[in-house]
Amino acid sequence: MLREEAKLRRRDFLKGLLGCPLCAQAAHAEAVPHWEYLGDRGAEKWAELDAAFKVCGAGREQSPIDLKDVIPARIDRLAFDWEPQVFEIANTGHTIQANVAPGSALRSGGERYEFKQFHFHTPSEHALNGVRSAMEVHFLHAHPDGRFAAVGAFLSGGETHAAFAAIMKVAPAQEGKARLDQPLDPKALLPAGGALYRYKGSFTTPPCSEIVEWNVFGAPVTVSEADIGAFRSIFPNNARPLQPANRRFILRGD
Repeated sequence: MLREEAKLRRRDFLKGLLGCPLCAQAAHAEAVPHWEYLGDRGAEKWAELDAAFKVCGAGREQSPIDLKDVIPARIDRLAFDWEPQVFEIANTGHTIQANVAPGSALRSGGERYEFKQFHFHTPSEHALNGVRSAMEVHFLHAHPDGRFAAVGAFLSGGETHAAFAAIMKVAPAQEGKARLDQPLDPKALLPAGGALYRYKGSFTTPPCSEIVEWNVFGAPVTVSEADIGAFRSIFPNNARPLQPANRRFILRGD
């Protein structure tokens, strides 16, 4: 979760500087600190890179988590008001991301969340009963009040998936942007049905803000091993380690 998270990080940082005009002026010039998944700026060090990232280490509702010890529940089904688009495909330096034009939305619990972007991780960030999949796709949606709703789907190796293949065909190997040559329906990257897991969590990248309702499908979507390999040739590992569930409820609806 990337471009939207950077915007949120800047917004939260500036809120804390309203009483300090000189500090606010400096904040406008400040770049978001560079972070990575491994090494000195890797996931275990995010909280040390910037004060705005401290919740990455101190938070109690961090994502991703292992989806286990779940509570069976009646979960309102999600309504995907997504339109097929000729998506812009970006290499952000952290993932391959499809940027969504205004108009599409997710409806959850009677509320509307604007569809902003979707992107990919390898291996999967969430685990299901201790098992991580080859990849995971995240669909990010924003509510007008500042909350977010994220939808996750596991991707596993198998037969070719036309939508994912089309994305990987144009995905830039270096930071930059490209565009699909025909419309793609993002719903093609969702499983046909099965269990849905829901819990309160966070962004899985800095600033790790705990304002995300997570909805993760348990059934995997099959994509080709070749396309998984193509993604890994660009991003060998762009998944945050699993975080403690702590006292959170993980609901499962069938």
